[in-house]
Amino acid sequence: MFRPPQTKAHMKIAALQMVSKPDLATNLATAERLMDQAAAEGAQLVSLPEYFVQMGLSETDKFQIAEALGQGPVQAMLSAKARQHAMWVAGGSVPIQTPDPAKVTNTALLFNPQGERVARYDKLHLFSYQDGTRHLDEGRTMVAGTSVVVADTPFGRVGLSICYDLRFPELYRAMGEVDLILVPSAFTVPTGTAHWHVLLRARAIENQCYVLAAAQGGTHASGRQTYGHSLLIDPWGEVVAELPLGEGVVMGQMDLERLKSVRHHLQALQHRRLGSGMTGSSGKNL
Repeated sequence: MFRPPQTKAHMKIAALQMVSKPDLATNLATAERLMDQAAAEGAQLVSLPEYFVQMGLSETDKFQIAEALGQGPVQAMLSAKARQHAMWVAGGSVPIQTPDPAKVTNTALLFNPQGERVARYDKLHLFSYQDGTRHLDEGRTMVAGTSVVVADTPFGRVGLSICYDLRFPELYRAMGEVDLILVPSAFTVPTGTAHWHVLLRARAIENQCYVLAAAQGGTHASGRQTYGHSLLIDPWGEVVAELPLGEGVVMGQMDLERLKSVRHHLQALQHRRLGSGMTGSSGKNL
């Protein structure tokens, strides 16, 4: 694993919001343009949204663009952009081939400024939703991941997650102490309207860290609507930057002094009692 020689106190980080289309080439061109824009504005890390490579017309469209790990135009582009701008690139999510030709993994890839892939995270929690008119079920075309993934970087420890993972706080606790959580997403409008902000702010507050959530935000060719509202949230749960809908760059500063200050004044991470060897009991305190 890449281990940085030092820690930077301040860093500009950016979430890139997209309204991805069924065509891979169009989406890659948009992603490159937004990465160039973020780099020009000083971003040292950029995160793309979930499904940035494709929001298809059917659940099986992704099989046509799925790549073997370490190969293919999507991974080549992400690596090249990281090298070009000497910045960290979090590749939203990419469909990665599995031994089953009818299923892929929904995979987040992290590249360092040398263009090297330093982390791979396969989405643990597969989304399923039905409201009487539609039924979305990632399990029909995807294999769930099995591992919690944290990457060491010059600006702290980064926890990787994807979209629906946001609803499972135990995942983030299992990461240990992290400084930044990435949540590339494609939230639906109903679930986003109800829960997006409160869940993201809760993950920042309870883990006392920054949360960067790059989202899909608009109406796609299939008619599906995604909620957008890409966000950067600080360790106190305050929204630093936000973009409601449409393509764009959400930029803000990750300040490790701010992070240390929050953890110093409210030492909640040190006060935890559960999850460190305590066991449950079926008895009652009498």
